[in-house]
Amino acid sequence: MNEYLQKALADALSRYELDRSSWPDIQIEKPRDPSHGDAATNLALMLAKPLQSNPRKIAEQLVEYLELDENLVSSVEIAGPGFINFRYSKDYLMKNLHHILQKGETFGSSDKNQGKRVLVEFVSANPTGPLTVGHGRNAVLGDTIARLLEWTGAEVDREYYFNNAGRQMRVLGQSVQARYLQLTGRDVPFPDGGYEGEYIRDIAKSLAVEFGDKLQDKEDISVFKERAEKEIFNDISATLNRMNIRMDSFFNEHDLYENSSIKEVIQALRKDDLVYDEDGATWFRTTKYGKDKDTVLIKSSGEPTYRLPDIAYHKNKLERGYDLCIDVFGADHIDTYPDVLNGVRALGYDAEKIDVLVYQFVTIVKDGKPYKMSTRKANFVTLDELMDEVGSDVTRFFFLMRSPSTHLEFDIAQAKEAGEKNPVFYLQYAHARIHSILRKVEDVAEFTGSPPLHLLEDESETDLIKNLLEFPEVIISAANSREPHRLINYLDSLAASFTTFYHDCRILGEDPKLMYARTALATATSRVLANGLSILGISTPESM
Repeated sequence: MNEYLQKALADALSRYELDRSSWPDIQIEKPRDPSHGDAATNLALMLAKPLQSNPRKIAEQLVEYLELDENLVSSVEIAGPGFINFRYSKDYLMKNLHHILQKGETFGSSDKNQGKRVLVEFVSANPTGPLTVGHGRNAVLGDTIARLLEWTGAEVDREYYFNNAGRQMRVLGQSVQARYLQLTGRDVPFPDGGYEGEYIRDIAKSLAVEFGDKLQDKEDISVFKERAEKEIFNDISATLNRMNIRMDSFFNEHDLYENSSIKEVIQALRKDDLVYDEDGATWFRTTKYGKDKDTVLIKSSGEPTYRLPDIAYHKNKLERGYDLCIDVFGADHIDTYPDVLNGVRALGYDAEKIDVLVYQFVTIVKDGKPYKMSTRKANFVTLDELMDEVGSDVTRFFFLMRSPSTHLEFDIAQAKEAGEKNPVFYLQYAHARIHSILRKVEDVAEFTGSPPLHLLEDESETDLIKNLLEFPEVIISAANSREPHRLINYLDSLAASFTTFYHDCRILGEDPKLMYARTALATATSRVLANGLSILGISTPESM
């Protein structure tokens, strides 16, 4: 309906002698007060300056110019200083309720991004330890954004980027080697800055079981590093599967060195005088892009900073033909990713095709106190431990229920609550409750033919229908903004709307025709709840 109203308003606006470049955005919003109608626009107020006229007079003229189908819009009203309010017709509501019932599990999907290829890169944790709660928000955000985009018609690939070379992996191999030697009777010190988690001992034990003491004199740490990488990746994959997340591809940073991509980036930037050498390091002239200082790409030690392989990696993404590349990064990347985007631009690629979602970190609250995490010192909370404690559904939901831009406090006590204080339980219970009602209806009635939806006239019935019809636009909004919590807010509102409807309108014990109509409305609500929860990657139990 929003698109229909926007087009009608644009047609009305075209009757003014006003250059299109000065047209304001035509915004349609749901009024906060339902008595003001079903949709509203402030277009007349936005036109007051370019038309140099009173906004209420503009509103009156726009309404006069509007050509609306009365089967869709029953009335148009002007309110306050010049707001234009629209009311949907009953015919429109009933036809679309029937549409929900017909579409079923595909209701809410659209072709907004049809034909668009999208790559979502997320998680991207190096295989140095199990996934922690910090990785969890990244994983769930990335997967849910991918799901939202798929529901809008996009072809989406999920990619995991990792580095199995460099200092971190070297320290990992040394850590496993030290634990192995200790297990096989050698008194050796643990490396400074080594990984101290219990998982390191487990990997060392597996090597001791397989090889005994045969690796004691092995100076090359490759066997220790490779075993650690394999077992940690197996653990990461199992954790992701448990969270209902699948990856389409894994990209190894090391390949960018093997195929000379890193070298080619430096050569191309140097050719355009955007790279220079000083004090033994290689610098990127980021001052040309507004930064106060230039940025090191290769340290004096010869080791590249994160920015260099990231520039090569994003060049690779765009060369693979993606229309949009989404990166899901923690707040620690906020200073580095602009340099990567500038590097991509400098190489002649369209950096507008790269969209970076920066999310804030997570604090686990346990016994009323924050619980600190550190993968190196191993006093971290793993995702598996969290799921053991609260379940995978709750884990996913809690990571999504706040805007990515806000810090998330994960309250274990609330997450374990089996009642309305637990928001995911509230939605799952609403879905299960509807199915309980539907089972009772099946026991007393057998309906044939199309439901007589015209009998739905109560205010709480029409309010629920209007709420249901917002679902497709909520998905588009959440997908475009990369904000899955918008869908959660909508589902909360829908569940509350159903509760009001069920309180005001009996289903069982009513006239059979009215019971059929209300059963259809309950069925549609169940379907939208199920579709919404499936996008969030959360199960939809039919009994609880």
